[in-house]
Amino acid sequence: MLPLFLMSQKGDTTMLRFKQTERELKSMLNAVFYSRPEHERFEANRKFIAVWDRIAAFPGILNFAFDSLKKEISVLKPADKKFCLVTWNIPKDDGTHAFFGYLFVNNNKRIKKGFLKHEIIESYEYFKLLDFSSTVKSPESYVGSPEKWFGMLYTCVIPCDGYYALLGWDGNDKLTRRKFVDALYFKSDGTPVFGKDIFKIPHKNPRRMMFQYSSDVTMSLKYDEGNNQIVFDHLASRQDGAQLNEQFQYYGPDGSFDALEYKKGKWAYTEDVDARNKKSENDNVRKPDPKKQKPIYKPR
Repeated sequence: MLPLFLMSQKGDTTMLRFKQTERELKSMLNAVFYSRPEHERFEANRKFIAVWDRIAAFPGILNFAFDSLKKEISVLKPADKKFCLVTWNIPKDDGTHAFFGYLFVNNNKRIKKGFLKHEIIESYEYFKLLDFSSTVKSPESYVGSPEKWFGMLYTCVIPCDGYYALLGWDGNDKLTRRKFVDALYFKSDGTPVFGKDIFKIPHKNPRRMMFQYSSDVTMSLKYDEGNNQIVFDHLASRQDGAQLNEQFQYYGPDGSFDALEYKKGKWAYTEDVDARNKKSENDNVRKPDPKKQKPIYKPR
């Protein structure tokens, strides 16, 4: 075992490496995400990826926050610290988006070594996420590996029984947007898989849920931790006529909400839920009279 001061020195060196890399990545954000010519965005993104590649092999990346990058990229970590999921998107001139990302995974295992004795076998892996979505004809039934990932920008991770539910966004094209409830799980050998049979929906058996709507509107898709629900706008055609069914450029929220409720390891579809904010016990507490309050500090 390394002496304590050597372990501390090694940790400090690793942290310094991540801080320096974060500054380098931050300096590249403007070119990657805001360059006007498409070819300049993708050339800058190529260099951006090369910088991530330099640090991807270091397990300490699981504990680094990358806070200064979170306006442009998504960095998600579940409470159990099993992984760190980094994703971002580059808009293209035709209105579609290209997605990129990394999955950094803690595959440590706790092995029993006799009566009341255990040993931790440390294992770390990382996976570059390669967007395969342009080749996928049926997104809701598709199951993919990191090398054939259905690309999207992930916005929320929800730990479940044996897997993780993920909320995601896809700019799709000039006419429509898409949002998803995706799933990530790990095989017994640690291999990650995106897409899983985790839903209870009448007459459907999807591996991920997809919501498609007009690019002119905004759709809400949020996790309500207190009620263990994923609550979302009910989408409907904004124009009359059966011929417009599934013409998603005309779809938008109709003012009602549906939900997925977590029950026995799966997400069950429920229509027409009350999505209003629940009242707090403090809502009816009488507010103090400002005239009777004394300031903590009175300026001179």
